[in-house]
Amino acid sequence: MASYRLGCDIGGTFTDFVLVDDSTGEIRINKCLTTPADPSEAVETGVRQLLESTQDFMPHLTEIIHGTTLVINAIIERKGAKTGLITTKGFKDVLELGRELRYDAYDIFAEYPEPLVPRPLRMEVDERVYSDGRVLKPLKEDEVREVLGALLDQGIQSLAVCLINSFENPVHELKIKEIVTREAPDLFLSISYDVLPQIREYERTSTTVANAYVKPITARYLRKLQDRLQGLGFKGRLFIMLSSGGITSVETAREFPVRIIESGPTAAVIAAQ
Repeated sequence: MASYRLGCDIGGTFTDFVLVDDSTGEIRINKCLTTPADPSEAVETGVRQLLESTQDFMPHLTEIIHGTTLVINAIIERKGAKTGLITTKGFKDVLELGRELRYDAYDIFAEYPEPLVPRPLRMEVDERVYSDGRVLKPLKEDEVREVLGALLDQGIQSLAVCLINSFENPVHELKIKEIVTREAPDLFLSISYDVLPQIREYERTSTTVANAYVKPITARYLRKLQDRLQGLGFKGRLFIMLSSGGITSVETAREFPVRIIESGPTAAVIAAQ
């Protein structure tokens, strides 16, 4: 019985396809122009073109593995969502402070990209957890509602939450998550304990912010992609290429888009090996 797998990669100019017949080893390729306004349209176009030359493969297509530069392009071009940040009092400038590492250690005039979240969209809450996880200063729920309301009034579409030492004890981040889910259920949310529960404040904050920044556009894109593929009759499994070189489910990619930031480029390197 025929069994097919499809690889699909969306680049800035072209969208490429490789269709493999697992029963015979035969490979078919296709290429079409990328549609920047809606990249999923190019995927549908390319699959339709493959169907014209191999009409019987769709019922036997078991999986599609998809690579994309959507996330990295959104960050580079600053086309992500308007994002807010809630952090511990005294830590709102972590994104600017960063680390002492520089592109050129002796260039005191070196310029750095602006943070993905501007300072007016960074709010603090007066809470504190010790480095061993003990709670020093409990979180005030009324304060969370106040800063959340202020951010919503400024029109944020996505929210990042990163509290000091939350990787040791996430109780306050989880409480904020509970409040946000209840008060603003349509708001995209990323908390550092879910995204990167590791020591080092700058890395954890910047990663969580990046995840929040691209989460809305990634979710919309993957939903459109699934709808288009289902409309073509695809009933198999859709996987997304990870930056690590592995693959993940659509659900995981939608929740943690920062993990697919180098999805397309990584796929190219692996294919060349």
